Amino acid sequence: MTKIDKSEDEWRAQLTPEQFYVLRQEGTERAFTSPLNNEKREGMFVCAGCEYPLFDAATKFDSGTGWPSFFAPVESEAVTEHVDRKLFMKRTEVRCANCGGHLGHVFPDGPDPTGLRYCMNGVALNFKAKEAA
Repeated sequence: MTKIDKSEDEWRAQLTPEQFYVLRQEGTERAFTSPLNNEKREGMFVCAGCEYPLFDAATKFDSGTGWPSFFAPVESEAVTEHVDRKLFMKRTEVRCANCGGHLGHVFPDGPDPTGLRYCMNGVALNFKAKEAA
């Protein structure tokens, strides 16, 4: 992995305003607004900032929260986790390990086999469908 290092101006030029708000300013998209909530095809969810593979579609589940949710990243090194004390509570923030973009948060209320719920902002992700063999 080659870490991405860009200035805020470079990110602003590359991303949509909503992507910049979420990925670079740690924002949150409104629940139930991402088309990725309904994505059910085989494939890979990648970072919208750098296209780094983050979540295999096989780990996606409907959490009912309004954001794309996964029970595990494609590999543990794909994301980094940080303590987030905003909103007067302690949460675990999830970032892309390649570009540092804010993706969402992880919670300990997911399904088996991990018991985790990676609750991601859909605008922070792109979907790459698996090509037919």
